[in-house]
Amino acid sequence: MERASGILMPVFSLASRYGIGCFSKEAYDFVDFLHKTETAYWQILPIGPTGYGDSPYQPLSAFAGNPYFISLEDLIEEGYLTREECDSADLGKDQERVDYGAMYENRTVLLKKAFERFSEKPDKEHEKEHQKELTAFRKFKEKEAWWLDDYCLYLAIKHAEEGRAWLDWEDEDLKHRNDKALKKAAKELSEETEFTAFCQYEFDKQWRALHEYALEKNVQIIGDLPFYVAMDSSDAWSHPEVFATDKDGSPTMVAGCPPDAFSATGQLWGNPLYDWAALKKDGYSWWVKRIERNYEWFDVIRFDHFHGFAEYYGIPVDEDNAVNGKHFKGPGMDLFRILKEKFPEHAMIAEDLGIQTPENVKLLKDTGIPGMAVLQFGFTSWESSYVNHRHTKNLVVYTGTHDNTTAMAWIQEINDGERAFVRKYINSENTDYGRFVWDFIREAYRSVADLCVIPLTDFLCKGKEARINSPGVADGNWQWRLIPNFLSDDLARSIRDLNETYSRLAKEKPADKEQ
Repeated sequence: MERASGILMPVFSLASRYGIGCFSKEAYDFVDFLHKTETAYWQILPIGPTGYGDSPYQPLSAFAGNPYFISLEDLIEEGYLTREECDSADLGKDQERVDYGAMYENRTVLLKKAFERFSEKPDKEHEKEHQKELTAFRKFKEKEAWWLDDYCLYLAIKHAEEGRAWLDWEDEDLKHRNDKALKKAAKELSEETEFTAFCQYEFDKQWRALHEYALEKNVQIIGDLPFYVAMDSSDAWSHPEVFATDKDGSPTMVAGCPPDAFSATGQLWGNPLYDWAALKKDGYSWWVKRIERNYEWFDVIRFDHFHGFAEYYGIPVDEDNAVNGKHFKGPGMDLFRILKEKFPEHAMIAEDLGIQTPENVKLLKDTGIPGMAVLQFGFTSWESSYVNHRHTKNLVVYTGTHDNTTAMAWIQEINDGERAFVRKYINSENTDYGRFVWDFIREAYRSVADLCVIPLTDFLCKGKEARINSPGVADGNWQWRLIPNFLSDDLARSIRDLNETYSRLAKEKPADKEQ
């Protein structure tokens, strides 16, 4: 990577008219804002469909998109919804928080209405245009059938089973993918599967249009790839050979991470572990397809939990926390040699935070992928590798990530000694916390690290109310949203000034990305 900067902003956190950030005009406005600042990258969080807990790191599919991100305004323009229908739907009352209950109950109803009208025969005036759309839909289904068919059927059966996780399905034949039972279900649930396919088509079409617009504005997208998928996911159901489970499909151990700075008892994620030995036998084809799909969407992939490729943490399935887990060896360079061969020109970032072991340090060095340095972690001891004088060029520096509290809240919450150390290190005499936050941001920009990424919440000097995620806390996450029209030209000029001062202005327009 060349020296540049990025802004971290989840899609769901964008301002929007209908309850959650999506691919509406406000997303394009945010790209325009990035363009004004001459910021080269927009980093987002995973955009897969979420299930229980609403976490983007527990996707229902490694290949599908989140239907909540479909712009209702686009569906109105296409004639599939009316403004009155959207305005009258209860999609949450608080414009600064996502109400996922309202999303689940009411946004899906609107999408189903749109699908019904999409499926209707149009009048003569719109027949040609509609036929063109149907052809595009058919081609999308054919191209993506290798994952889409299983995902659509999984969701349809899940709904028929009253939302139960697939391991708890009453129909054993469907649970264990009996071929005859699957064909019968696909026929009986065809309307439901077509609806899901329609949502994925609209998602894909809208996202690609937004991505293309971003590239035109000299903004590249950093996508976030969760290491694991949810146990209750289309992948775990349709590809049991990928995961370490028993004959019934149940895991004996689940994923998590050991005790660290975030939690004294570690984190119990509950995801199924991968069967790396089985994956190796076919050249890691499932992972190769997953990476290929993500590079269709993004310009750069950030590998969440990069440590898992070197060694991963397995916890007995009946444990209440992650204290009694064990480490196992991951695929290491064996996988990355294949990925480097398949995707030689594609950029990657490794989320290598947490406990550094010889194994994961060596893998990061061997792959040559830039790791991460989070400044909030740099002031807990004089030996921290995250402070500026220990940075290297092949690195991405952050003030904080989605798992940290905001810089404003952090500076207020640390103890007096730590705060004095920060002031001394960054040479900040500002007693106003807002100015102090900007001094902290400036410290990231002046780093020698090639890429500097700042959460938008830090630029806005938001407090703990704008924290995106609190690891180990079940409620209140993934909800913060930007107030409409909140990003000013003054802020854009201030960010551009940082880019200019520290030689991070976006370089020439990247080559057109093959869609």
